[in-house]
Parts: sequence; structure tokens; C-alpha cells
Amino acid sequence: MLIVASHNGAIGMRPAMAALRDGASAMDAVEVGTRLVEANPDEHSVGYNGYPNILGELELDASIMDGRTLDSGAVAAMRGFPYAISVARQVMERKLPHVLLAGEGAERFAREIGAEAWGEMLSDEVRQLWRGRLTTLGTDQADATLPEGTPLLDLVKVATDPERVGSTVNFLAIDSAGDICSGVSTSGWAWKYPGRIGDSPIIGAGNYADNRYGACCCTGMGEMAIRAGTARSVVLYLKMGMTLAEAAHTAMRDLRDLGGDYIGHMNLIALDRHGEHIGLSSEAGRAYIYQTGEMEAHQGVEREVVPILTR
Repeated sequence: MLIVASHNGAIGMRPAMAALRDGASAMDAVEVGTRLVEANPDEHSVGYNGYPNILGELELDASIMDGRTLDSGAVAAMRGFPYAISVARQVMERKLPHVLLAGEGAERFAREIGAEAWGEMLSDEVRQLWRGRLTTLGTDQADATLPEGTPLLDLVKVATDPERVGSTVNFLAIDSAGDICSGVSTSGWAWKYPGRIGDSPIIGAGNYADNRYGACCCTGMGEMAIRAGTARSVVLYLKMGMTLAEAAHTAMRDLRDLGGDYIGHMNLIALDRHGEHIGLSSEAGRAYIYQTGEMEAHQGVEREVVPILTR
């Protein structure tokens, strides 16, 4: 048994491992661990109290994938429901003829299945940060929402905060049966354009799992992972016979081929079917955590650095 997570998944590691030890599936463990991060008011990149979009609305993305069946479920730009990972799982398990639901459709589905809804998704602290950001941009609406019809295109270009892009939470798990599951949940970029969807709910971009080879999840500038298909690339390279380290490093180096103005940082965690695991980042000082069934507590590991801004 093994759980690997991004550093901000620490609050969910112990309950997730306890679930595995009690005979729960890898998918159960991923959901248990992720939900605790989604409910953590001190985590501003995931779930409740995440950073909102430019209009002050919290929109959540999440996906989950079953490595045994390759089934998956995802939601995007969903408002009012903090446990996005659970709604994503139900998209898969309710046997909808869909993988991804977004916006009002995701919210309607969440209501239909009785998902837990919270009336207020932002604390006063985070709302004040949003208002402060508007103030720094010279708007006169710092104590209220922007007027309907306010042009957002140019505003978002300068409002988006590079220091608050893409933390996200990743969980990977292998259970006692050898089944693998991967899950990702996020509130996305701070002050993003309404409806922006990153890599977290995109199977193959920010999330992929296959029992035969392994799994990968990403955090960082999700637009890059979407364009490169980063999570799927790691698993594909494993399928091609690469070692886990070779597969992960190659997928990170693939990002160097991307052009355009919005090239930033990227992080990934990955594991193979044998339980080997790795964490990579384009920036120094990043860590991930893991715990096996034999360990009493999770342990942190510094991610290997793979620069992506130079060839």
C-alpha cells in the first residue's frame, strides 16, 4: 500500500492511509485525503476558501481516475460545492455517458445527487485579498462586486497573480489489491477569468492512472500541462519501457517545446505499478510526501529540479 501526495495533502495522509489499512480501495483513500484538503480553510488553492476569480466567485475543478478500469470523472468551474473530488467521483460512478461536467451543469448534477453545498465559500480574509487586488489595479469597486458588463479581458491580464498560480492538491494511491487511483482538486488561478479551466479536471493533462504502468498528477501552470498532455505522457513513457525517472524527466522536458507568453512553473508526482515514486519541479525548494503501509507517518521528499525555460 502506498499514498503519494503534493505537500499540501499532509492533512489528509493519515486518514487516507487508515482507510487503506481498513481494506478500502485506492479510490476511497484518494477521496478521503482530498476532501480534508478541500475543507481546510488555510489552503487557498483547493476547495473552500480558495482564491476566487476576478469577480470574487470561487470556481472549483477536480478529477479522479480508476487505474483498473480507466474510468474517470471530473467537474470544472463548479460553484457552491466544496467537495469537488466527491462530485467528480459521482460523475464516474453514476454511469453518466460523460467524463466532465462544467459550470451550471456540474452544479445541477451536484444538487441532484445531494452533494453537500455550502452557502458561503470564502472567508472574510480571502474576500479582502480579492478586494485589495482590485484596489491595486485602480478600480473603484474594492468594497463591492464589479458592475455587470465590466470588460474583464485586459483586467485579468494584469490581475492574475503569478505567486498564486496553481498550487492544487494531488493524491496517488495503490491499495492492497494493487489497484491505482489518481485524484486532483483545485480552485485554480487566483483572480482568473470566469470559467477558466486548468489541467486538474482534464484527464491526460493533469491526471492519469493505469494499473498496468503507473500514474501521474500535476500542479503548476495548468495551461502548459493541457498543451503537452503531461500526466498521460508520463504513463505513456512507462508503457514504452522507460523507468519511472526517465518517464517523468522526459515529460517535464517536453514542456520546453511550448511557445507563447504564458510559460511558468510545473510540478508533478508519479508512481509506477511497483510502488516506486518520484516528484519533479521546475523550481527549487519544492517537496512532495509519501507513506507506505509500513510507515507510522508520512515523509517529505524534495522534488528533483527540471528547468523548463531553457532547452
